[in-house]
Amino acid sequence: MLHLDTHLAAIIAEHGTATYSILAGIVFCETGLVLTPFLPGDSLLFAAGTFAALGSLSLPILLVTLTAAAIAGDAVNYLIGATLGPRAVARGLINPAFVAKTEAFYAAHGPRTVVLARFVPIVRTFAPFVAGVARMPWPTFTAFNCAGAALWVGSLTVAGAAFGTLPVVRDNFSAVVLGIVAVSLAPLAVEMWLERQKKGAGGGASA
Repeated sequence: MLHLDTHLAAIIAEHGTATYSILAGIVFCETGLVLTPFLPGDSLLFAAGTFAALGSLSLPILLVTLTAAAIAGDAVNYLIGATLGPRAVARGLINPAFVAKTEAFYAAHGPRTVVLARFVPIVRTFAPFVAGVARMPWPTFTAFNCAGAALWVGSLTVAGAAFGTLPVVRDNFSAVVLGIVAVSLAPLAVEMWLERQKKGAGGGASA
């Protein structure tokens, strides 16, 4: 993941226009399958935008295909949650801690979680799954799903196209990728810290 620039360059050189399908497949799996939250998301979009700025990829095609993949991924994940979710969690196939964190995120932000979760790794993968388990109304979920996908893909891909070719970014791409991951994880870290503070305060009060 730290060398997305090198790997993506090799994929483009070897597969040409099929690269769009490969990137769309990664985005779909990262958002649509609860077993693959480890796949690159934010950093992949930024890297793709960088190669669009270099002329190796088309920015409009990236925006359309990756947004469609993100929408489809969340939709499939929602349906999996609605049909198989409770049994999967009960049998230990899905990490219940991840589900609990996502449920806490929903409790704090409501349906907007479908949009906000796009920018939080792991939560991004489990948010549509939990929405399906909770049977969020399909029209509501679809509206937030489409808005979130467009905002997520658009902002990070365009940011890559705008800043990825700057010498300071190009020469320190691995550090930039780490920075993107750190910023993406920050809301989750804050949420966990606040939760621990509440538990600590509760324990102190009861003592």
